[in-house]
Amino acid sequence: MWVAIAIGLFVLGSIMALKPSAIDVRLDKLRMTARRLGLNPKLIACPDWVRGQNDEFGKGMIGQYCLIMDDMKFAETHYRVINGKLKLDDISASSADSSRSTLVSQSGSLPVVSSVLNLQDQPVTLPAHMVPLVKGVYLKANSLVVFWQDTRYVQPATNPEFKIQHIEPDLLALKSLMQSWAEKLANKD
Repeated sequence: MWVAIAIGLFVLGSIMALKPSAIDVRLDKLRMTARRLGLNPKLIACPDWVRGQNDEFGKGMIGQYCLIMDDMKFAETHYRVINGKLKLDDISASSADSSRSTLVSQSGSLPVVSSVLNLQDQPVTLPAHMVPLVKGVYLKANSLVVFWQDTRYVQPATNPEFKIQHIEPDLLALKSLMQSWAEKLANKD
């Protein structure tokens, strides 16, 4: 009888280990909603210029949410988020003058939107619980990428007010902000 109970507990424990945690379920819901809204989420190694795990540059994994805009083409530019505002990264700042002189419209293709300095000091106008999680913005080709700690967004320890119903409105706010930045870049060119 003791052997049967031990085998039963072993099987039950194995089944329980296969069940995803509540945080994994929330994260899956967040990323599937982002994909449905056209934000193309990915979990990537933190780039060297972005503050990641423990607020160290290039440490850990970070969520990359990308909005692709077929009607625009951006110069490669990095922005860090410091105190809730976009600040041009040193790498991008050093190439600002050379980028301005080489960005010209090519016949038969989309004009390149000169993005250097255009988003400098723009506020990250998102819900208050999301702003500290956004770490950087990257412009390249026809996409605008936001790096943010989406895993911390769904954790009760770092976002105690998290509700599953807030996922879609929060992601719509992120998408709207990204679209407004793209429009600002297009209008300043």
